[in-house]
Amino acid sequence: MKSFPITAKNLKRLTAAVFCLVLALVALLIASWFYPFDFNRSDDAETMTTYAMGSIVQQTVYGSQAEAAESAASSAVTALENRISWRVEDSEISKLNQAAGKTDVTLSKETANLLELLLDVAKQSGGAFDPTIAPLSLLWNFDTDPSLPSDEDIRYFKQFVGYENLILDSATRKAHLSDAKNALDLGAAGKGAACDTVCQTYQEYNVQAGIVAVGGSVGLYGQKPDGSLWNIAVRDPANDGTLGTLSLEKGFFSTSGSYEKYFEENGTLYHHLLDPKTGYPADSGLVSVTVVSSSGALSDALSTACFVLGYEDSLSLLEHYDAEAVFIDTNNQIYVTDDLKDAFSLTSSAYTIVS
Repeated sequence: MKSFPITAKNLKRLTAAVFCLVLALVALLIASWFYPFDFNRSDDAETMTTYAMGSIVQQTVYGSQAEAAESAASSAVTALENRISWRVEDSEISKLNQAAGKTDVTLSKETANLLELLLDVAKQSGGAFDPTIAPLSLLWNFDTDPSLPSDEDIRYFKQFVGYENLILDSATRKAHLSDAKNALDLGAAGKGAACDTVCQTYQEYNVQAGIVAVGGSVGLYGQKPDGSLWNIAVRDPANDGTLGTLSLEKGFFSTSGSYEKYFEENGTLYHHLLDPKTGYPADSGLVSVTVVSSSGALSDALSTACFVLGYEDSLSLLEHYDAEAVFIDTNNQIYVTDDLKDAFSLTSSAYTIVS
């Protein structure tokens, strides 16, 4: 039986691997500048590209305080990562993991509020999204050197996954994990939370408008100078191109797809979106889910939950949070929820929209 994989040795290995990955991603993403966005950037816009949370952070901001806002937003994202990443040794989440099964940890207001939201999504989704997924996500190790775990190891670590094991007192901001082998991994919501943080910074600096992308999450703030909608490309899961465009006035959107991180073994493809109930990659008939909502962290968590649940079982969850989504299944069929249909334009003949 394998020992629990959160160790100093694993962290060092992860750091080295991530550094190499960063160099490759920077070269790739600078070459395809602002790939997710499809809007006419005017000369009065300031742009900035940085790196945080294992992803490129891309900003375009309009207004007299644009440059200062971008710098402050970049610092705010780094501060957020230092609070909520289990990979940061002295982060609040790392301290909570280290104290699992022992003592409470007092959290900052921001971290407590985020965990409260994520626990609610976990409950409402029946555990399809689960912030305590770390024992399984680290076992599969998609971030560094993924490999197929044994059935025995999956069964063993699966028993330590369950959002019920995270006890949070909102009044005192004290949190506790029930068992020493429980652990949090907020990777399925962190990039959306970063978009929230960036847009809050834009508001503080009173910029006219801005758009930020952190990995598969995007945040929209304000109105562009020409008054037009923000046009965001929806990625084609089958290649590096796009299959359509979402035209939005405001909000946040996040995409979860089986094409993001995966490996193949013995003719079977294994992706990183794990079903907490089985311990294996979710098999819901979907290849991609894009969720639009009023919060980045919420859209990020919901996109994971909806991918695990599948199209039909996701509808009530989306309705509960007043969120909308674009689903793409393994048969190249696209399902768009009602209030998003007018905003979505299909540009690829390889896909069909199902009414």
